[in-house]
Amino acid sequence: MYGGMCSCPHHKVVPLLVVLIGVALLLGQLNVLTASSVAIIWPIFLILIGVQKMFGSMCGCDKMKK
Repeated sequence: MYGGMCSCPHHKVVPLLVVLIGVALLLGQLNVLTASSVAIIWPIFLILIGVQKMFGSMCGCDKMKK
C-alpha cells in the first residue's frame, strides 16, 4: 500500500469496465455504433466484471490495513 491507495492492478478492472460500458452506451447514443452492437457489447462487459470477481486473485489488501 502506498499513500493509502492499493496499487494492485486488479482493483482497476471494475472501474475500467464501467468506463467501457459508458463509452459503448455513449457511442450508441451518438450513432457511432448501432443499437444492436451496443446491445451485444455492454452485456459482455458485465460478464467480464463477473468473471473477474469470481476468479480474480485476492491480494490481501484488507489484511494490510491497520
